[in-house]
Amino acid sequence: MADVYLVRPGLEWKEPYLDFYREWIDSGEDIVPWVVERDPSDFEGMLQWLEDHSNGIGLQEGWVADSTYWLATENRKIVGAVNIRHALTPWLTDRGGHIGYGIRPSARRQGYATKLLALSLGKTRELGIQRVLVCCDESNVASARTILNNGGVEDTSFTEENGNVIRRFWIED
Repeated sequence: MADVYLVRPGLEWKEPYLDFYREWIDSGEDIVPWVVERDPSDFEGMLQWLEDHSNGIGLQEGWVADSTYWLATENRKIVGAVNIRHALTPWLTDRGGHIGYGIRPSARRQGYATKLLALSLGKTRELGIQRVLVCCDESNVASARTILNNGGVEDTSFTEENGNVIRRFWIED
């Protein structure tokens, strides 16, 4: 695994991000975290939207401020993304947690997810979040392993209306 670090979304990352985004789209897989679903064709507009969300500006009713970071390699390739919610709502407590993250399909099984979550926990500490909730679908064994590798302690699962089971883990600072 190459050395990696978190970067704030910025104009200087446009081409690496578009490559990351296109790979997700071409894969046909569900895009995680949810903010990566946002169409980047107006890249500057997307950056402003992400910045506004980080500052709690223009949020949908019932939503909380959230910060997005991209996981970049030393050769400026974006291999992952994380969305950190600054607080929990009842919905997030059941199924979303504080942190949602994803690794581009071609970069999986290389340790990036474990590193991304570890770096993200540093960002939650900066936000003053001392007890972090991280969730994953029961079927996502790799994500559960990543959470456990970062000190996750499993709590009661949540079953969605459609029968999908969400595993919930707490990580204490």
